[in-house]
Amino acid sequence: MPEKNTRYFLREKDSKALIDKASTRLRVDLRQILGAKPNLEVVRTIFADFFLMNGRPALVQAGDDLFPSLDFPELLAAMPRLVVDMGAIPYVCKGADVMAPGVRRLDGEFIKGDLVVVVDEKHGKAVAVGEALLDSGEAKNADRGPIVKNIHFVGDKRWNRIKELEAKIKPDS
Repeated sequence: MPEKNTRYFLREKDSKALIDKASTRLRVDLRQILGAKPNLEVVRTIFADFFLMNGRPALVQAGDDLFPSLDFPELLAAMPRLVVDMGAIPYVCKGADVMAPGVRRLDGEFIKGDLVVVVDEKHGKAVAVGEALLDSGEAKNADRGPIVKNIHFVGDKRWNRIKELEAKIKPDS
């Protein structure tokens, strides 16, 4: 049975509330990235809500958790990041948490519970978004155990749905 989706534009009041909520959760001022009055649209699916900002998938909400899409580089660039070695990438891209031995470098400061971007060391490409399990100071000194709980990664069902949305938004030339 095909999945039923609903797609609609948010009212200005709801857009403002979403931007405020996301800015607080991400510890980033989304208004600086998106402009004063972004065009916000929702694609509601069974497993998540996808928020398109100015026509691009920017945020995902699954239950109460709100996090950035891996395909919105302007937002990801403003967040703290963990650089992981290439050996960890296949595991992270299958949903594994980021473990201390695989972390090569931390860029930016974060506290436990903050969202962070996980990037590969070779290309600097975002492969996951996760929730910090330690403060950045503790994470720098950790030599074992999990550092980040993986919540969105390349190849997950949300990522695949984002790719489908992008294909519909930007038809092949």
